[in-house]
Amino acid sequence: MSGTRDLEAQLAFVEDALQTLDAAMASQQQQILRLEQQIDVLQQRLKEQGHRLDSIAEPDAEPPPPHY
Repeated sequence: MSGTRDLEAQLAFVEDALQTLDAAMASQQQQILRLEQQIDVLQQRLKEQGHRLDSIAEPDAEPPPPHY
C-alpha cells in the first residue's frame, strides 16, 4: 500500500504545481496584454511627434530670397 500512498502524494504535488503554473501563466498573460497596450500608446505618440517634427521642418511656401 505504500506505493499507492506515494502515487497519491506525487499526484497531489503535481496538481498543486499545475495550479501554481496556471496562475503564473494567467498573470503573465495579463501583463503581456498591458505591455502591448502601452506599446500601442507609445507608437501612436511617436507617430504624432514625427508629424509635428515634419510640420516644423517643412520649408515655407515661399522660396528663400536670392543671395547677391
